[in-house]
Amino acid sequence: MTISMKKTGLAAVAATALLAIASPAFAQDAGVSAETQYILNTFSFLFSGALVMWMAAGFAMLESGLVRTKNVSTILFKNIALFAVAGIMYYLIGYNLMYMDVSGWIGSLSLWSADDAAALGGDFSGGYSATSDWFFQMVFVATAASIVSGTVAERIKLWPFMIFVVVLTGVLYPITGAWTWGGGWLSEMGFADFAGSTIVHSVGGWAALTGAIILGARKGKYGEDGSVHPMPGSNLPLATLGTFVLWLGWFGFNGGSQLAMGSAADVIAIANIYGNTSMAAAGGVVAAAILTQILYKKVDLTMALNGALAGLVSITAGPDTPTIGSAIIIGAIGGILVVIAVPLLDKLKIDDVVGAVSVHLVCGIWGTLAVPFTNDGASFGVQLTGIVAMGAFTIVASAIVWLILKFTIGIRLSEEDEAMGSDAAELGLEAYPEFGKGSQRF
Repeated sequence: MTISMKKTGLAAVAATALLAIASPAFAQDAGVSAETQYILNTFSFLFSGALVMWMAAGFAMLESGLVRTKNVSTILFKNIALFAVAGIMYYLIGYNLMYMDVSGWIGSLSLWSADDAAALGGDFSGGYSATSDWFFQMVFVATAASIVSGTVAERIKLWPFMIFVVVLTGVLYPITGAWTWGGGWLSEMGFADFAGSTIVHSVGGWAALTGAIILGARKGKYGEDGSVHPMPGSNLPLATLGTFVLWLGWFGFNGGSQLAMGSAADVIAIANIYGNTSMAAAGGVVAAAILTQILYKKVDLTMALNGALAGLVSITAGPDTPTIGSAIIIGAIGGILVVIAVPLLDKLKIDDVVGAVSVHLVCGIWGTLAVPFTNDGASFGVQLTGIVAMGAFTIVASAIVWLILKFTIGIRLSEEDEAMGSDAAELGLEAYPEFGKGSQRF
């Protein structure tokens, strides 16, 4: 058989296949197959959840690149440990507290368990497997804790931080989640937060801000005269790679929040969400780069990285309704806000090591308020109510937990341990031992 004959034969097979796909019988079968929809929806949860899980690696790389060398191992340990703890707590209490029998304010205090008996018996009306839903919701929880990790880095004790993670992921985040995604009182009011600009990012940001204020700044960060002493991170290539990983993972974060992939309408929506998510990040990068050039006469790489994340956080509340152009503008405004917020926090002597409060809290608020610009079903009044309610609850509850820890076991490293670095003080190892004080090369 010649090459031309082979191509002709393949074309004939392809044409036959396309005719079969386009036939009314096939279309009807695909349209009514509940099992097919069940499979596709479940796959969407699992694939998107895996992308969101990969964001944990992004946070670990970003944060380890932005802290100093002597604290890198500790921040890496915190990121893998908090992801593990978040998953366990969400299984033990978090999921049911957020979704099971929510009566306005709070769900059920019970252990989660999967129930797929109906689907195994041939009834696919549930739409997706129970564990796929739990898995997708679970991987979101660690994001809120990761925000706190970066903000309070380099001076907080390891185990008090982990205790706070237990409370945040097991109780605080699920309660505010019950008000919204769980069908609680804010949801009934019409509060719109598609993938969590407020529910995930602002809640983590409020907890981080409260912790940073109670904990205090790193030794030597601020002078008595109000001057700010820069403390550059250890590895900007690693921080940049972490940002790209987060950008990729965000497609699962926002796209998976469509919560279905069983129809053409769902797939089209997911595609639009992916496009808007990416272009909002692009808008954030460009806006942050241009503004730093204007203000400081030089481009700041760390601001560009945070600009990307600012755009991503900003679009997360409503990635399903904007056009591409609107998404770029929403992300660009987020990038501008970050450039303004980072030095503002320094003026207030609030030490946020990686800029997480500026990215996740400030841009989470902006993104939530931006929803009504492209979504006629949302209102500014309800959006503001949700922001204030979740902010007030998280500040008060977080402050109680932080203060209890502070006045019992203590939350801050000693001056000696902080100067030495948390790696040596709490882990007994260094991420870059060849550059350590004990190295002959030093």
